[in-house]
Amino acid sequence: MKERTIGLLGLQGAIEEHEASIKEAGTRLGIEINIRHVLLPEDLDGLDGIIMPGGESTAMIKQGTKSGLLPALRKRLADGFPAFGTCAGAILLAKHVKRDAKSEIREGAFPVIDMTILRNGYGRQKDSFSVPLHIAKVGTDLNAVFIRAPIIEEIHPEVDVLATFDGHPVIVQKDNVLASTFHPELSGNPDVHSYFLKLVG
Repeated sequence: MKERTIGLLGLQGAIEEHEASIKEAGTRLGIEINIRHVLLPEDLDGLDGIIMPGGESTAMIKQGTKSGLLPALRKRLADGFPAFGTCAGAILLAKHVKRDAKSEIREGAFPVIDMTILRNGYGRQKDSFSVPLHIAKVGTDLNAVFIRAPIIEEIHPEVDVLATFDGHPVIVQKDNVLASTFHPELSGNPDVHSYFLKLVG
């Protein structure tokens, strides 16, 4: 059986659901998954890929900068390291980030996907919702859960849009980096995590 060591960015946010989903995906693909919580630069050593969960992107950036993890991970991603970001994780992976509709555009923490993303684009916690979503390239239908979700406003033509909702991309791919504005780990369906494992190789 193949083995893969997947990091879970542990700076903030719920990661237990991601851990369960990636392990179930590994079982389906015949891959033994080793999980490592990533908090420090040395935690990146030996990883095959990393998952960046939801949470508060500003808090993640502050903690990651203080520990030295941010610059170390940024360099790896620039060199082609596989990553999967959900919600706040997608914000971290965006090249351009807007704090609100009127704010200036700033560079993301790990600007590897050429897109402009608006934080909390769908509203606050009370505006959370779920919708059925078909993702043809992944070959799945799931219940997409949006919690204080960002909106992808603009995207470069080289970025592959895997699914849209209400006219906006909600899951995108650039090479071996995947980003979703919803929470696939809360859907009870590990197909998106299986797709990421295939990107890891």
